[in-house]
Amino acid sequence: MILRENALDGQVALVTGGGTGIGKAIALTFARLGADVIIASRNMEHLAPAAEEIQALGRRCMARVCDVRDPQAVAETVDAAREWGGVDILVNNAAGNFIVPAENLTPNGWRAVIDIVLNGSFFCSQAVGKQMIKRGRGGSIISILATYAWTGGPGTIHSAAAKAGVLAMTRTLAVEWARYGIRVNAIAPGPVETEGAGAKLWATPEIAEQLRRSIPQGRFGSTEEIAEIVAFLASPAAAFITGDVITADGGQWLNKGFLAFQ
Repeated sequence: MILRENALDGQVALVTGGGTGIGKAIALTFARLGADVIIASRNMEHLAPAAEEIQALGRRCMARVCDVRDPQAVAETVDAAREWGGVDILVNNAAGNFIVPAENLTPNGWRAVIDIVLNGSFFCSQAVGKQMIKRGRGGSIISILATYAWTGGPGTIHSAAAKAGVLAMTRTLAVEWARYGIRVNAIAPGPVETEGAGAKLWATPEIAEQLRRSIPQGRFGSTEEIAEIVAFLASPAAAFITGDVITADGGQWLNKGFLAFQ
């Protein structure tokens, strides 16, 4: 772990999609660094085991069933954090994605991903931002993007458009809320070994191998590696960073396919 063990002592973090995958890794890393954690998801079956792991680290954990597409549910989750003094760190991690050619994408499929990723990230950021502004001691908001937010992503037009919107939101809020001491950043992971994403985005060993070969480092990332970067952005070590995006993809988006070097 790069940061000192007490880097987030006294902080309260809210992680959406915090019961599984990258979200769970982030929540556990925050707890190891001294934060109390609120994890939110639509499914308590995902949240309960993660909450037990966080509590086993000696930190408080609040598990909240929350659909980020519902502004009222988001407001109630953020309001519940006042019991612990309010949210200091928000991680917009809840997402939805699947592979589909643009011409075959249904209106419902488009709306579902846009609603979770873009609308949900805004609803959470707005609710937490209002709380942070009122409290007057600043805070940190971090969103999970993908590199196709700026490169485009054939087969994921819904997610690419949504993530691009979150990127614009991140940079806009960074400027608007800097005067309140609120830092707003993002991280764009490349392919990461997770149970959920792997099943949807690289369903066969052949596809996974093809994807791996597109990564100059020759491997997928780990959820722990992504969590470490998020923790850095949330910590005082990143106090002068706002409106930025850290890419963690093993160089994949820079790879132009020069086969002689592969």
